[in-house]
Amino acid sequence: MVCPYTWDVPGGVMAHVRDLAEALIADGHHVSVLAPASDDAPLPFYVTSAGRAVAVPYNGSVARLAFGFLSANRVRKWLREGRFDVLHVHEPAVPSVGLLACWAARGPIVATFHASFQRSRAMSVSAPVLHTALEKISGRIAVSDAARKTLVEHMGGDAVLIPNGVTVSRYAEAEPLPGWGPDGGVIGFLGRMDEPRKGLPVLLDAFTRLAPERPGLRLLVAGPGDADDVLAKVPVSLRERVGVLGLVSEEDKARAYHSVDVFCAPNTHGESFGIVLAEAMAAGATVLASDIPAFRRVLGDGQAGALFETGDAGSLAREAAALLDDPACRANLSAEARLAVRKYDWSTVARDVVRVYETVTSTAAGGVEEEQQGRGRGEAGRVPEGVRAHGSEVS
Repeated sequence: MVCPYTWDVPGGVMAHVRDLAEALIADGHHVSVLAPASDDAPLPFYVTSAGRAVAVPYNGSVARLAFGFLSANRVRKWLREGRFDVLHVHEPAVPSVGLLACWAARGPIVATFHASFQRSRAMSVSAPVLHTALEKISGRIAVSDAARKTLVEHMGGDAVLIPNGVTVSRYAEAEPLPGWGPDGGVIGFLGRMDEPRKGLPVLLDAFTRLAPERPGLRLLVAGPGDADDVLAKVPVSLRERVGVLGLVSEEDKARAYHSVDVFCAPNTHGESFGIVLAEAMAAGATVLASDIPAFRRVLGDGQAGALFETGDAGSLAREAAALLDDPACRANLSAEARLAVRKYDWSTVARDVVRVYETVTSTAAGGVEEEQQGRGRGEAGRVPEGVRAHGSEVS
């Protein structure tokens, strides 16, 4: 498997790759992951470093990618030594090691598309270059309808829809962080604090509106970013009621979900699924999220969590106040969330991914045989929508 983003900094795609790899390993498969990472970074036994990443603006965020001669050499060495049955590349259109791996590999390639974004000039200009790599992909997976739509509109082709996964047991039970709730007055946030699209400024605005009338209201913030910048957006009189944890471990992240009465995901755009929602749901948290399509879908149009108008601090404040004042509603949403998140557990999602692997390996073998017998290219049997065979790409 190839992760395009650095292993050194937590993120949705990196977490997806990590959890899928570990679910497959637990099921008895041999898995190797290639990802950008500092050479001295502590890595799991199944991760190989593709070299140090460089931060570049991408899709309204700052992505840490690896692309160049050093990375290309490591990609080729990893592929040569691995002799893998399947190469699974995440976000192959991102200018990082996944794209390099597509160019270098021969054999069945599966790609997972995570991102949702509007057509960009950069994407249009790079389309001919990307096509040389993307045409080698045998099976395509999209983690959401939004990601699937992005793939169809920007790059053509279709994809099997397999959602993001979450290790439900990791978040189901945890002790609250010392000094925090739930106590009827804690709102929580987890995400990159310095990325506007994650919506923290909207939440801070809403908190500033609510706090003067609610002396016990507190805000717990976790994620990469500058704590001083966050506190600077809050009136001095309220800063002692805001806890900024910064980057947290997986264990403390689970504890954070259990430390709040309302978990808020105020993201404004650019989300195709919402892994933080799934994690919070697995913890049984009461979720309040912006009504972007991806979040609305994960929350079942409000059945497993409340929604507010995207980007509207007033709407967020009103919905948060209603939840804080209604313990019965919070309990009901928590129960619904625990039920709804079961379909995203990796025990289910990983099996669906393996079915795609089995399809592309079986059809690729048929394609090789046909080409060797001089019959040219051709699909070997029926395959699921979004999965196609390219016999000429199999060594």
